[in-house]
Amino acid sequence: MGGRAARREARTTQQIEFSKYIERQIPNFEILNTEALEVIEHSAEGILEEIGIKFPDNEFALTLWRDVGADVKEDIVKIPRGLARKLCATAPATFTQHARSQTNNVVIGGRNLVCAPVYGPPFIRDLENGRRYAEIADFEKLVKLAYMSKWVHHSGGTLCEPTDIPVNKRHLDMLFAHMTLSDKPYMGSVTAPERAEDSIEMSEILFGKKFVSEHTVMTSLININSPLVLDATMMGALEVYARSNQACIVSPFIVGGAMAPVTVAGTLSQVLAEVLAGVGYSQLVRQGAPVIFGTFVTSIDMNSGAPTFGTPESSKVLYGAGQLARRLGIPFRSGGGLCGSKVTDAQAAYETSNSLHAGLMGGVNFMLHSCGWLEGGLVASVEKFIMDADQLGVLNTLSKGIEVDKEGLAFEAIKDVAPGGHFLGCNHTQKNFKSAFWRSDILNYKPFETWQEEGEKDLTFEANKRAKMLLKNYEPPDLDISKREELSEFVFKKKDSMPDAFV
Repeated sequence: MGGRAARREARTTQQIEFSKYIERQIPNFEILNTEALEVIEHSAEGILEEIGIKFPDNEFALTLWRDVGADVKEDIVKIPRGLARKLCATAPATFTQHARSQTNNVVIGGRNLVCAPVYGPPFIRDLENGRRYAEIADFEKLVKLAYMSKWVHHSGGTLCEPTDIPVNKRHLDMLFAHMTLSDKPYMGSVTAPERAEDSIEMSEILFGKKFVSEHTVMTSLININSPLVLDATMMGALEVYARSNQACIVSPFIVGGAMAPVTVAGTLSQVLAEVLAGVGYSQLVRQGAPVIFGTFVTSIDMNSGAPTFGTPESSKVLYGAGQLARRLGIPFRSGGGLCGSKVTDAQAAYETSNSLHAGLMGGVNFMLHSCGWLEGGLVASVEKFIMDADQLGVLNTLSKGIEVDKEGLAFEAIKDVAPGGHFLGCNHTQKNFKSAFWRSDILNYKPFETWQEEGEKDLTFEANKRAKMLLKNYEPPDLDISKREELSEFVFKKKDSMPDAFV
């Protein structure tokens, strides 16, 4: 009985495991041939040269573009063919984002895939309290879950909007949570240039000013206001980060049919034009600044006007954009556990699965929204966070491909078992069974009778149960007390220096 009890306790006590970012051993899926890619690239450069990109309220940007030979009239920048691509050539093909724990550093680019959680929802949902506006306690809970989840490599950024804190101050509390509750990499604030500056200063406290000046410690999301507008707020944040050698994801935010053409090729042309302008601008601010080619594209339901997710059109855009990013020679961001469903149902599962697998096969290097996304990004779901994080293990296993060495071929095992035998007790099975198959932490494979006797619980219940267990066993990573106190003092002084603002 003692041995059985010990084994049961080992199964129910959470053992914290951390997995390195995914290093693909499988080929990327390439949907476009070389001729098609060249046609799209030609179209994108035509957009830049003939239509142009708008840089509103940003004389600094207009001056930089004018100085390198762009045609600037009012706030429209027309970029001659070849100029933006030439500027992009100084952006690194890969870069390391350093974490507080150096064992959690991630290399973004190449054959790698880094998975980060959901970003931006104003609402939170869980079984106990349903759908509601998120608060800082919810944000902290999600940071802890990301820290405790084996297949989540990155702490992310705005996991949800803590609406109980003023808009102009909440970035401070969010960064403090990332820095103290986790030691995985994190994202900086982009909602105003001065908040990006705060992100730099807090990172200098955490890592040291010299370290931040020499290393990339943040990756931050710079959305383009599609079609063809690089607004002053986002560009202001980009300028702050680029000057400090911190990474930016330059990402068009597109609902196909509303913010870009309904056709895949037209959308890809616009995406590439916007990225070329944004990445090129980052290199005007600082040559060699790390940057990521971002793509976030959904289609639209023409009956309701709502965005749709997990669709074949979105996957086609992702695959094509991945090829364009690789030809440009910079890391690629897209994908995620995207869905339009209101709850964790079959629709959520189908759409999420389509989105995640497209990200793996399409060569994504940084996958934002990899877990927790619900209701078109309006909701961060605790249960879906757990479900998605579990499925990221599937991507990890698929990425390794198939081993065809002596152990993988198992010829001697087949020979030993002989015709009509079974492999359950053979030495090869005993040696490899623990690592041979991916194992879920939440899916239920019990017999029907056992499942029925235990209350016929569905996957949402199991995910909720696991979330509670993870949070119960959570322990914060070590942090020097003086750094924690300095961060806390910085947050207090910053908050005290300005009145509350809720818009």
